[in-house]
Amino acid sequence: MGAGHDHGAEAPVDATTRRVLAVLVAVCALIAVIAAAVTWPSSENENTFNLGADLFNGTVERVIECPDDVVPQGADDIDCFVVQAEVTEGIDAGQLFELPPFFQARVSFEPGDELVLAKIADPDAPFRYAFSDRNRKSPLLLLTAVFAIAVVILGGLRGASALAGLASTVLILGFYTLPALLEGQSALPIACVTAALIAVVALYTSHGLNPMTTVAVLGTLLALALTVVLGQVFIELTQLSGFATEESFYIEGVGDVDVRGLLLAGLVIGALGALDDMTVTQASVIFELRRSNPSSSRRQLFASGMRVGRDHVASTVNTLFLAYVGAALPLLLLFSVGQLPTVDIANSEIIATEIVRTLVGSIGLVASVPLTTWLAVRVVGDGSNGPKVKSGQRPPKRRTATGEMPTSVEFSAAEIEAASGSTPTPKRSRWSSVRDGIDD
Repeated sequence: MGAGHDHGAEAPVDATTRRVLAVLVAVCALIAVIAAAVTWPSSENENTFNLGADLFNGTVERVIECPDDVVPQGADDIDCFVVQAEVTEGIDAGQLFELPPFFQARVSFEPGDELVLAKIADPDAPFRYAFSDRNRKSPLLLLTAVFAIAVVILGGLRGASALAGLASTVLILGFYTLPALLEGQSALPIACVTAALIAVVALYTSHGLNPMTTVAVLGTLLALALTVVLGQVFIELTQLSGFATEESFYIEGVGDVDVRGLLLAGLVIGALGALDDMTVTQASVIFELRRSNPSSSRRQLFASGMRVGRDHVASTVNTLFLAYVGAALPLLLLFSVGQLPTVDIANSEIIATEIVRTLVGSIGLVASVPLTTWLAVRVVGDGSNGPKVKSGQRPPKRRTATGEMPTSVEFSAAEIEAASGSTPTPKRSRWSSVRDGIDD
């Protein structure tokens, strides 16, 4: 068993099956590692640009009204205020600077608010620093710590291993996927290698080295292959360009980034999270059913696992849809205000992209249920051919709670009948004897 994940007494899996599973996953992992080594991004990537000026932390000291000479003539009804902020890092740390005025700002400032300030490079500019954003680093770190503590408290070592799996996913994306895509490499192979690495590393880290996890890994890889094929086909059929969002145009200016390929890469990586959950659940259900009922047949196991899988699919597909709707809610509201027909809204590239992403990912999710369930059933084997007590043979002696054989064992009438093959004479009651005497 892997550290941090305890599945109880492991379902019996013969040594040959274990070796076959290990070889299959080892081959897949080796291919992914070799592909990652071949496509590993160079340390020096020239396809970068600065999104803005140098950023420094600062703190609001005072908020004052704009001087009269700052407010444009005839615009006395416009709200205007000036923020004076202290820079807290860099060569200007400890100094107070006045930021460009805010006209009818949608944000408000109070003394003590933490800001991110952009340093203006032009020495002739009237202002040295400008407002860039709120400084949210401290609350974000606090939220991350609360999340990690909650996971560890609830899950114990298993929760800690899940956090380690999450960390491995972040490292793979940060050190391999994003730099390789930014370097201009083809997005499809990068996405496939990324998904395979995450599936192998994160699942084994989270759930341990055992046959159940191996089945989940193989089920995930099979479902991902189907997702990749369907995604490629329907991106071509719908003629999606990949330029549905504003950031796509910025990325195009970076270098030789495959913008259209990013659409498929995002689809594959996005589907991986739900696939992991689905395949682990299905594999765990089958192994648990085998442990609880060693005599059940493969057909019974598959039917029981599919019943659980159908309920899981029904809830997960709705979850995926709601996740995409929540992310695109402002855009949907904008379309609603425009009073466009629903068909025209769905036909727009930005919405069609999300539809393809949701439906292709959901099809892969649905396919993962029978694939993983069938694979898990084949691994745990058929229990219907287990040893049985032959007719006329004495049932095995029972053991006490301490494991010792009792000196005498009492069997029920049904057990005696099953062992002897004869029907015992029913015991006559006292009222039966009285009734017989009256009849005589």
